[in-house]
Order: sequence, then C-alpha cells, then structure tokens
Amino acid sequence: MTIRLYDTSARQIRDFAPITPGCVSIYLCGATVQAAPHIGHIRSGLNFDILRRWLLHRGYEVTFVRNVTDIDDKIIAKSADQGRPWWAIGYENERAFTAGYDALGCLPATYEPRATGHVPEMIEMMRALIDSGHAYAADGNVYFDVRSYPGYLALSNQELDNLRQPEGEGETGKRDQRDFAMWKAAKPGEPSWEAPWGRGRPGWHLECSAMAHKYLGSRFDIHGGGIDLVFPHHENEIAQSTSFGDGFADYWMHNAWVTMSGEKMSKSLGNSVLVSEMVKRWRPIVLRYYLATPHYRSTIEYSEEALREAEAAFARIEGFVQRVVEKAGKAGEPVAPAADVPSAFAEAMDDDLGVPQALAVVHTTVRQGNAALSADDKEAAVARLAEVRAMLGVLGLDPLDAHWTGADGADRGADLHGAVDTLVRLVLEQREAARARKDYAAADAIRDQLQQSGLAIEDTPDGPRWTLC
Repeated sequence: MTIRLYDTSARQIRDFAPITPGCVSIYLCGATVQAAPHIGHIRSGLNFDILRRWLLHRGYEVTFVRNVTDIDDKIIAKSADQGRPWWAIGYENERAFTAGYDALGCLPATYEPRATGHVPEMIEMMRALIDSGHAYAADGNVYFDVRSYPGYLALSNQELDNLRQPEGEGETGKRDQRDFAMWKAAKPGEPSWEAPWGRGRPGWHLECSAMAHKYLGSRFDIHGGGIDLVFPHHENEIAQSTSFGDGFADYWMHNAWVTMSGEKMSKSLGNSVLVSEMVKRWRPIVLRYYLATPHYRSTIEYSEEALREAEAAFARIEGFVQRVVEKAGKAGEPVAPAADVPSAFAEAMDDDLGVPQALAVVHTTVRQGNAALSADDKEAAVARLAEVRAMLGVLGLDPLDAHWTGADGADRGADLHGAVDTLVRLVLEQREAARARKDYAAADAIRDQLQQSGLAIEDTPDGPRWTLC
C-alpha cells in the first residue's frame, strides 16, 4: 500500500511520492530556546520521530533536519531581565530540549543547525530577494513585500485584504503594514551581525528558509511543525523561498497541540508541564506512549487521569513482553523482533500515520499472545512477541530496545521499578511464608493489600509475579 499523508497545503490526504526514489528529506521547525521544553513542545518531535521511523521501516533513506532558533525577541528580553548573555540562555535551553528528545526516545536529527550559524546564507537570500524586487531595505531593516508574491496566504487559506499585522517594535519604514521583517536593525545592547544594509539580526522566518535551502536543497519532500506555525511562520517561509527560486516543500504536515483546560499549552499562559519534571514522576517510555500514540492531527487534553490510563495500557503490553521473555529464556534470538509488522498495522500506518488504529493491532496481538501463554503454547507466544516488538519498534516503544534497557540506564524509571520490585518481593516472601504454614487468611490479606495498592499478583510455576493493575 502507498503511504498517504495529510497535506496542509492541499487540505486533503495525498499519496506520498518522494522527489528521489528511495530517499525522503524532512525539515521540522524545532525549538525556539527561550525556555526549557514542556510536553507540548516535545510532542512535535515525537510525532515526526514516528513518521521518520515508519519511513525507515518502509525502506527509505531519511534525511531529517530540525533547526534551533537561538536568537529572537524573547531570548533577548530574558537576557536583559536576568543579566545573562543571550547565548548562555539559548544554549542552556537547547541542552534541555536535547535531553527531552533523548529521554523520550527520539532518534537524533541528521542535522540540527542553529540560526546564528547561518547568517551568511540569510544575507545571500535577502540580497537576491531585494535585487528581484520581492524585498526592500528601510531604516536598517529588510522587509518582504507580501504583495510581490501572488501565492501569499495560500497555505493558511486567508485573504490578504483581511490580514492585519501590528507593527513590531523598531520595525519602521514599511511600505505596507502586512510586510514582514526579514532583518531587524541593531539596537543598543542587542546582538547584531554586519550586513550590506547595516548591522542587525535575522527575523524569525528567514532562518528556516536559509537553513532548509542549505541542508536539503532547493526542493525537498516534507516540511513539518506545530499547527500554530501555519501562519505566519510557514506562510512567510513559502513566500521567501519560492520568491528566491526554490521549489521548497512538496508536502506540509502539522501536528496538533497539547492543551490544558482547553487552552494551548504555552509558557505565556503559565500552564506548562516541563519535560524535566514529568520524567521524574513518570517513566519516560510511558510519557512517550501518552504523547505519541494519539493521532498527530488530534488535540491532546492533558490530565493526570489520562496519563494513568496510558501507564496502565502500556503496563499490559510490557507485562506480556516480560512474561514471554521469562518463558522463552533471555532476550535474544528466540524473542527477536519480526522482519515485518502485521499487515493491519502497516495499513494503519500507511494511512496518514494512523497510530491509534495501529496501536489497536498491538493490543490485539498482545491478547492473542496472552491466550497462547495460558494454553502453554510457547511457540505461538514467541511468534506474537516478535510481532509486538516489531510494531513497538516502529513506535519507539519496544521495552527491550537498548535505549530503554541499556547499561546507561536510558529508562529513567528503571531504578524506581527496581526499588519497588525489591519491596514487593519482600512482601511476597511474607505471603509465601504464610501459605507455607497454612495461614491462608494472612496470605490472602497480603494479596488484597497489594491489589489495593494497584498491584496485580499472579501465581506461576516459577513463583508469584506482580504487575500494575
């Protein structure tokens, strides 16, 4: 089946056909590093990580570029407020984003360029746009003339005559208030770079046009980002790049928000949930399950209850994996991932990354595997485990993957799980001692107390085992 993706620019699902057969190029708008990431920021990285993994599974070679915006108005304002260098604030938060991506199992980007490292490319682009009449310099600023580009606002489906954009601070000399800044004239105390029209710094939109051109060429396959970037950011990127002469992106993909109480999760609303804090309270693999398994175009309404449900759902999958591994021996050849995934899973993933439907196939296969275990059919159980691991590998959720189980302790919840396991086994030893002396009332009381604490106890030929209810 052909991979089909929802293209924001076409407003419909389209068959995916890469520019170069066998290769896919993706540009994802990454972090603006004014502050540490909340889970809404990381969701975009997770969604496009799954897209990348699925393309890799389908046999494509993928070039994945995710930029870092390390200079903007908010970073400069924080620098002034905190009395710290702007670059120190940016780098600190860039590292926090990297830690967040890594904690939740995102594959490293092929390239992760910073805006401030590509000022020469931006100047080159602006010079060409000025020469062609699409941009103009005024009072040390450079603006893009939106009326010079007939396709402006096609992505967001707006009418230019209805567009109103407030004038930014220091943005003087505009011919039309709807024109947007590509270069901002230097201000006292702010970082600036030398340019033909005077010292200044890049505008937000210009950096992505310049970096996409440098790393992916004049035309590439997929441009991604959050739905809030459609306008003005992506609209302005298209105007700049197309006017420069680039074909730019063939497909536009946008993920939805994580909300709290119906509002977009954002730092300005004060309702952010920082990734660094969340991974202390929840196992990172569970957090990934929660954020990555809804459809990428659907909104996630954050709640502790929903996270607990995600934890319980993943525990059912993980419990099956652990039981088969115990029955089949150590993880390795007998329980290695299958070469491919079940056809129903593939069909769901090919259909605009239908992760919820694909996950339903995972849970169905887990139930089949549990039935095989109950029937003591080791061969069938191992076969189902191979399928489950293959599917979880695509989703970045295989609990036996080295990222989650490696010597570096990539699963930040492993230590906690180990501590709980030690304590529970002490209690279970007391239960076994009670049963040995035929004090069944005491043994049942211990079991009931564990169940009330959220633990299910299963008596097996190898002794009792516990899982989360």
